[in-house]
Amino acid sequence: MKKMLMCLAAIGGLAMLASSSAFAADKTLALVVKGLDNPYFDLMHQGCERANKELKNQGYTCYYTGPATAADESAEVQIIDDLLTKGVSGMAISPANAPAVAEELRRRNVTIPVITADADLLPKDASLRKTYVGTDNYELGVKLGEQLKLLMPKGGNVCLVMGNPAAENINQRAQGTRDALSGKKGIAKLSGENGWHEISACPLYVNDDAAKANQMMQDTLTANATGLDAFALEGGWALFAPQAYSQVVAPIMDKIQSGKFVIVSADTLGPELQALKDHKVNVLVGQRPEEMGYQAAMVMRDLAQGKTVKPVIHTGLDTCTWKNADTCLKH
Repeated sequence: MKKMLMCLAAIGGLAMLASSSAFAADKTLALVVKGLDNPYFDLMHQGCERANKELKNQGYTCYYTGPATAADESAEVQIIDDLLTKGVSGMAISPANAPAVAEELRRRNVTIPVITADADLLPKDASLRKTYVGTDNYELGVKLGEQLKLLMPKGGNVCLVMGNPAAENINQRAQGTRDALSGKKGIAKLSGENGWHEISACPLYVNDDAAKANQMMQDTLTANATGLDAFALEGGWALFAPQAYSQVVAPIMDKIQSGKFVIVSADTLGPELQALKDHKVNVLVGQRPEEMGYQAAMVMRDLAQGKTVKPVIHTGLDTCTWKNADTCLKH
């Protein structure tokens, strides 16, 4: 019911804005995220609102929207289509399904400035957007792999936890993790390189769903009680549901404390930082989603005004461990 209401709210909000005088096609800058049910994107929304404080004097508005859930890839494409029909001055998209979004942009022969934020299109489709604003996702994956190697230098059996199979940003992170662990480039799946193996049941594709992430991790731990040494979470979905996550790790807390089991995860949202301080996760490598939302809005404004922007704008990373948990986000 909650997701249905969120979806209706997003669609209704789009319709209301489009029908009102506030929705000026030449002044609306649309930020379309993968799913409104993900707290990570709430921070991008905050960045959009921060930008609005500066944009209002110029007549522009950063308009935040997206489907109720990232699992509904077709809804994101439909929202993009609706915005293009109603008319906006610029659009920033975090594609849940990169090929599907690229197909939509080609089909509509888009003439307004389009950028990607948080997640990018496939390299072959990069010409469809003016720039990418967000994390160097490959580097995030590398940092996860490097931290895992520091904690388990002899290697071990690892399971990568991923989101949507078509999400290019998550695939880039996974590649970075595998490359860092293996010491080689382009490893499709770890099979003994530097002592690292990916168990046969993995990677886990959780579709950006916290409940599903925790259930799949629990099932994997149960099925591999003595054959799994580490999780590498390429997104922090499981930790977004702290109570469920606590139940998942409860049986292995002694192993986590002693370093016999390691969990590294992307993102540094509030519940994740608390899990880090409680030693329920070993390392977090955090993105800066609020800054992404802000930068995406300002870049769209620049493009709408005919300005030139950099082809890639990276917003930085933060590495948080048990030792620096209280200070790692103080830039």
